[in-house]
Amino acid sequence: MLRKLINFNVVNVVVKPHITPFRWMSMYSPDFIEPTIKKDDIKRLKDENRFDSLTHKKIKAAKTNESSSLLYDPLVNKFTNFIMEGGKKELARGLMEKVFQNIKRNQLERYNLAKDDEEREAIELNPRVILRNAVESCRPVMQLVTVRRGGTNYNVPVPITENKSYFYSMKWLIEAGTDKAFNVRFHDKLAWEILDAANNTGRVVKRKQDLHKSCEANRAYAHYRWV
Repeated sequence: MLRKLINFNVVNVVVKPHITPFRWMSMYSPDFIEPTIKKDDIKRLKDENRFDSLTHKKIKAAKTNESSSLLYDPLVNKFTNFIMEGGKKELARGLMEKVFQNIKRNQLERYNLAKDDEEREAIELNPRVILRNAVESCRPVMQLVTVRRGGTNYNVPVPITENKSYFYSMKWLIEAGTDKAFNVRFHDKLAWEILDAANNTGRVVKRKQDLHKSCEANRAYAHYRWV
């Protein structure tokens, strides 16, 4: 009789799993604000008399890869992380430096071949500015999402978020640089694609335009987004 009671109690024991809420997994609570890294932003806060208001606020710690140096660019850092594979950050940085060297060399050749000062002023020599212009030119505004209604799949155009538009822009540029001939190096091909995109031409810009045309062609199904 005692054995039966023991077995009965063991069978009916229910172990509830311990689930930690998502907000507890973060290092910082929502009360913490983002740190100010750039010296220009700190100067602007002082000029607007908003610097003293941050004295008693909780501020997150700056990331190890963030710096107040003039050479630090968050977009370049993010683009380098997209190039990186298998955690090989030094290799990705080396490829990024070679891409900048190729862009600088190409722009200097155009600058030296320019016939007048007006044409020289129109040529951008900073590779970081050219990369930013290329990423901005390749950012999509809309995307297609598959929605199933009545047993049929529809391609519904929806607006895209800012972070996702930057993601697609950088991803397409790197994919265009990877899709190359056997005798062409990755950093050479990627430099050409960035220069073309900065001038609002090239394969990546055409890919963005084709996506927008597809969204325009499927605008009749836009109401399925809310149905």
